[in-house]
Amino acid sequence: MLAASDLADRLAQDAEAVCRHYLSAGRRAGNYWLVGDVANNKGRSLYVHLTGPRAGRWTDAATGQFGDLLDVVRETCGLVDFRDVADEVRQFLSLPRPEPVSSLRRHAQNSAAVERPTAERARRLFRMTQPLAGTLADAYLRKRGILRASTHAALRFHPSCYYRDLVTARTTSYPALIAAVTEPAGAITGVHRSWLDPDGAGKAKVNDPRRALGGLLGNGVRFCFPVNAPVPVMAAGEGLETMLSLSHVMPGMPMVAALTANHLAAFRFPPGCRRIYIAADADAAGRHGIEGLSRRAQECGILPLVLSPELGDFNEDLRWLGADRLTASLRAQLTPEDAMAYLPA
Repeated sequence: MLAASDLADRLAQDAEAVCRHYLSAGRRAGNYWLVGDVANNKGRSLYVHLTGPRAGRWTDAATGQFGDLLDVVRETCGLVDFRDVADEVRQFLSLPRPEPVSSLRRHAQNSAAVERPTAERARRLFRMTQPLAGTLADAYLRKRGILRASTHAALRFHPSCYYRDLVTARTTSYPALIAAVTEPAGAITGVHRSWLDPDGAGKAKVNDPRRALGGLLGNGVRFCFPVNAPVPVMAAGEGLETMLSLSHVMPGMPMVAALTANHLAAFRFPPGCRRIYIAADADAAGRHGIEGLSRRAQECGILPLVLSPELGDFNEDLRWLGADRLTASLRAQLTPEDAMAYLPA
C-alpha cells in the first residue's frame, strides 16, 4: 500500500515518461520538461525537473505555482478527490489497487510546508527594493502611458534582481519592476518580477522576463485598495499594465491584478463587494479567467460586469487611443452611478 509521497517518488523515477503522457504539449530541454502550464497548454513557463534530487518537482515561472507529479496528474485529468488521483497514478504505473486509504491531508500539509519559505523569500525581496519614482521601472511604465504608477505602494524597483535561465541554468541580474502580491488583510504573500533592459529598451531580452514568487492563489497586486474595509465596487483583471491603465483613468476605484487567468478565476472577493468589473483580454485563457470569476461572483451574490477594450487590451487603448477615448469607452460600460463616482466629469 503506497502513500502519497511513495506514489510521487515512483512517478519521479520516470519523470520524462510522466511528462510525455500528461504534459504532451511540452518538450524536453536539457534536464527539464517545458510546457505552458500544469493544465498542459502550450508554452514554456512551467518546467519539470527530470533528473537529480528534485526530479518530478515543477515550478510555473509565470504564476509562482509549484508541486510534484501528483499535482500534474490531478490537474491534467481534472480530478478532485485524492483517491481518484491515486487510482489514476496506479493505473499509469500498473500497480495493484490497495485497500482504500486517504493521504490527502498529509499531502496538503506537506505542500503547505513547502510554500512558506517562498512567501518569506518574496517578502525579503520586496524589502530590498526602492521607491518607484524616477527609476528605470517608472520610465518603462511611462512609455506605456502609465504616468502615476509611483503613487501605488504595491510597485517598487530593484536595480539588480537575480535572474536564472531555466534551461541553461546560467544566472545574471537585471533591473526589475517588483509588484507586491497581497492577501485581503494586506500581508504580502508573493511578488511579481518584470525584468527590464538596462538600456531602457523595454523588457529584458530573456526567454521569460516575467515571473511570480510566493502565494498567488486568491490574492493579487492591489491598487487603491482599503485594508480590512468593505469594497462595494472594484475591478479585477490579469496583467499589471492592464489594470494600471484602467487605474490611470479611474484612480479612485479599487483594482487588483491577479497576474494569470487561473488566478483571476480564483480571486477572493473583499468584504462588502456588490459589483466587480472584470477587465477582458482577447485570448482564450483570458476568457477562461473571466468566466470562472463571473461564475463565482454570481454564486456569492455579486454582480459581474465585463469591461472590453477597443483594441487588444486596455494598455493599447491608453497608448494608441489616448486617455480621453479610453474614458469615454469606459463611461459607456460602467453603471451610471459608478461612472459618476469614478470617472472625471
